[in-house]
Amino acid sequence: MEKQASAAPLFPLFIFLFFVPSFHARTLQQCSSSCGDLKNIGYPFRLEGDPAGCGDVGFQLSCQNNNATILNLRGGKYYVKAISYGERTIRIVDVNLADGRCGLPYRSLSMGEATEDGRFPSLITFWQANFFNCSGRIPELADSRVPCLSGNTFHVYVNFSNRNLFPYEIPGTCRVISRVPTSSKNELNYAYNETTLKLLASGFDLRWSVECRDCQALGYSCVYRSNNDQRIFQCETIYDEYYVAQLLFYMAYLASYFIFDIAMVVRFIFVPLVVFAFLLHKCLTSRKTVVDAESLGLGLKLSTPKRYSYTEILAMTNNLERKLGQGEFGSVYKGQLLPNGCLVAVKLLVESKISEENFVNQVSSLGKIEHANVIKLVGFCSQGSKRALVYDYMPNGSLDKHIFSHSVHLSWEKLHELALGIAQGIEFLHITCAACVGRLNIKPQNVLLDQNFVPKITDFFLAKLTPEKYDSVSIGASNEVTEHMAPESISRDYGAVSCKTDVYSFGMLLLQMAGRRRNVSESTSWFYDQVGDTKDVQLEGATENGTILARKMIAAGLWCIQTNASDRPSITGVVEMLQGEFEDLQKPPKPVSLSQHGHTGELQSDSPKQLLIPMSVERSA
Repeated sequence: MEKQASAAPLFPLFIFLFFVPSFHARTLQQCSSSCGDLKNIGYPFRLEGDPAGCGDVGFQLSCQNNNATILNLRGGKYYVKAISYGERTIRIVDVNLADGRCGLPYRSLSMGEATEDGRFPSLITFWQANFFNCSGRIPELADSRVPCLSGNTFHVYVNFSNRNLFPYEIPGTCRVISRVPTSSKNELNYAYNETTLKLLASGFDLRWSVECRDCQALGYSCVYRSNNDQRIFQCETIYDEYYVAQLLFYMAYLASYFIFDIAMVVRFIFVPLVVFAFLLHKCLTSRKTVVDAESLGLGLKLSTPKRYSYTEILAMTNNLERKLGQGEFGSVYKGQLLPNGCLVAVKLLVESKISEENFVNQVSSLGKIEHANVIKLVGFCSQGSKRALVYDYMPNGSLDKHIFSHSVHLSWEKLHELALGIAQGIEFLHITCAACVGRLNIKPQNVLLDQNFVPKITDFFLAKLTPEKYDSVSIGASNEVTEHMAPESISRDYGAVSCKTDVYSFGMLLLQMAGRRRNVSESTSWFYDQVGDTKDVQLEGATENGTILARKMIAAGLWCIQTNASDRPSITGVVEMLQGEFEDLQKPPKPVSLSQHGHTGELQSDSPKQLLIPMSVERSA
C-alpha cells in the first residue's frame, strides 16, 4: 500500500519531465464571416452566432447593427478596424473615441493591462494617452486641457507617455482617471486638438496568439523570440524552486528503497531537516497571518468612502446612460467602477442647502458603517451643486417590487427571513449611528436585495443630508408618503422623535409584507383579529409553519405601531419577537386607526377578503 501511494505523486512528475506540451495551430473548420467593412473574418476569430467549429470561442467577436465589429477586452468595448492574419495583428479603437469627438475612453486600459490577456500577449507600439483630473487650472498644461470634460472648478488634461505616469510626475492637485493605448505619440506632444482626436480615433494594434493563450492557461511562460529571422511566440516551462525541491524529494525517496546507507541518511538527517523546515514554515505562516489580520483590522478602522469628481461620476455611469429609478431624494443610475469593473448604483441627489463641509463630514462618518443588512456606501461626489452617492449594486432591486407584485410571490419563510434581517440592520444602526435615529426612512422602496436576496437598508441618512426635504412633509401629504411615519413625526403633540419612531416605521413595513399591499393603515382591526386565540390566519397555499410565521410578523407589527411611543418595544425587542416562539408573544393592544388621529387623508377601508387576494404563495424566492 505504501508503494502504491508513493507512485501516485510520481506520475505528474514524469509527465512534467518528459511530456512538455507543444502547441500547434488547430485545424478547425475553415469559415469566413463579414460584418460591415470588415470582410473575411477567419480563424481564430469568429462572429457570435457562427456555426460550432468556426474559429475559436476565446476569440469571438460580435456584430453591432450589422455594420460594426466589437471586441470585448478586459471589460471594455472596442471597434475592430482591421485584422492582419499574416502579421497576426488586430487594430482596435475604444468605442467612445472612434468617432473623433471629445470624451473619455469607455474603460480605462493601460498598456500593461492590454497585454495581460493571454489572447493578446503584446502591443505593436508602446504609447498611451493618460487623462488626469485637477482641482485647479495648471497654466503650463493649458494646451493639453480637455474642454468637454472640464468645468469651472475642475480641469481634465491629457498626456502622452510610453509608460504609466507615477504620482510625482503630475501636479499634486491632480490624479489619473483613465488611460488608453495609442498607435504613436501625439505629434504635438501635450496639445489636445484635432490631431489628438484623430490619433485616439485611429486606435492601436495588438498581436494575437492562440498558442500563447493555451500556453499561459497551462501555467507555462509565453515568450517572444527570434527563430530563423522570424519572431514568434514560444512556450517554455518554468523550473522554479518548487519543482526543484519536489524533484530532490522524489530522488531521495526512491533511493531509500535500494541503498541502505541512503536510507539511513534519509531517516536520521533528511527527515529531521524536513520536519524542521515544516515547523519553520508553519511558524512564519502563523506570524504572517497574525500580521495580515492586524493590517486588516487597521484597514477597517481607517476605511472611508472614496471621493469622486463629477467627471468620474459621468465616466462610471457612461454619461448617466441607464436610469434605475427616481426617489424623493434624487435619481439612481447604474454604473461601473474603473478600472476593476465592479457594478455600482449612483444616486444623484437633489440640491440641498447643507454646506459642502457638513455634507462631506456626514458622508465620511456614516460611510464607515458596515453591516450585512445595511447598504455599503463605497464613494461620493461633492463638487459645487453636484452631489452624488455611490453604493454597491443590488441586482434584485427593492423589496416593494417583490411583495406588491402579483406575478412574484415570496414564501412566508423567506418573508420572515427578510423581516428579521431588516430588523437586525435597524438594531445595528440604532447602536452605531446616533445621527440616523428617527430618520431611517424605513419603507419597502428603501430595502434593497442583493444577488442572494439578503436585505440591505438604504437611504438611512439622506433625511439628515437633505433636512429641508425631509421636514417639508405636512399633515396633508399623500398616504404613500405618510404611511410609515409615526404620529410624533407628524405632530410633536405625540412626543419627540426617537428610536421608537423607526420601530413604528418597521411595524408598518411588517404589516405591508404580511398583507402584501401598500395601504394597511385602515386595516389594523383586521390584522388584530388574526392574532387572536381562536382565529387562524387563512393563507392560500401556506404551510403550517408559514402560517405561524405570518401570525408572528403581524403580532410584532401591531406592537410596533402603537400610538404612544412608550408602548412600543425597542428594536432589540422586535428582533427577539421574530426569533422567538409565537406562543410566547403577548397579544398586543388594539392600535388606534391612523385616520382617527389625523395621520392620513380619507382612505377606503380594505375588507378581509380584499387582503386575502394577494396572499397566495405560489413559489418561494
